[in-house]
Amino acid sequence: MESAYTTLTRQSGLMREMRVIANNIANSATTGFRQEGVIFSEYVSGAGNGPSVSMALGNVRNTSMQQGTLTSTGGRFDFAIEGDGFFQIETPAGERLSRAGNFTPNAEGELVTHGGYRVLDIGGAPIFIPPDATDMAVGSDGTISSNGRPLAQLGIVIPTEGTQLIRENGVMFRAEGEVEPAAQASIVQGFLESSNVNPIGQVARMIEVQRAYELGQSFAENENERLKNATSTFFK
Repeated sequence: MESAYTTLTRQSGLMREMRVIANNIANSATTGFRQEGVIFSEYVSGAGNGPSVSMALGNVRNTSMQQGTLTSTGGRFDFAIEGDGFFQIETPAGERLSRAGNFTPNAEGELVTHGGYRVLDIGGAPIFIPPDATDMAVGSDGTISSNGRPLAQLGIVIPTEGTQLIRENGVMFRAEGEVEPAAQASIVQGFLESSNVNPIGQVARMIEVQRAYELGQSFAENENERLKNATSTFFK
């Protein structure tokens, strides 16, 4: 019976990893997307008190913060971050962090994301782009200027040590703690950061997970057949 529980937890973790891999592949072309992975941990029941059962649990997700490729777009409101850091975004659920810098002014002149959420400056306020700001430039520190006149500074922040980042919907993260200005980050105008997913590596991993799942499924079926035969023999 213990082997059945062990196999079940392993199969559950593999299924969870398969879903994560599929999501990575689906977002391999999504601007600012961060690749996810699943960490397997071992849970030992009854250790030191007689027979023990070891179970592999794949219930922890980790996010790769590796820099994605910067792709030139030439867009005035396309920004990419070089180094560690995130754009600050205002959402109905509160401030969120993102690496996706494909912005545009809305009807009110506020700089917003592709989903319509307002981009915040270094002080946490919305960024306003005047309608006559034709000659717009952005410095490496995120300072937006038009005709040599500073307009605002993009709020590029990084979580403080110990702060946990919780992924929400693809390219958005929630910081469970404090954030601070990302002093080492650099802004590049006219570029977007591509997804950091390695499609070939993810497809290879998907094949490995699928084979491992099929092996576990075969073991579970054999174990089930063994238990059925043992029960049948016992009650004869």
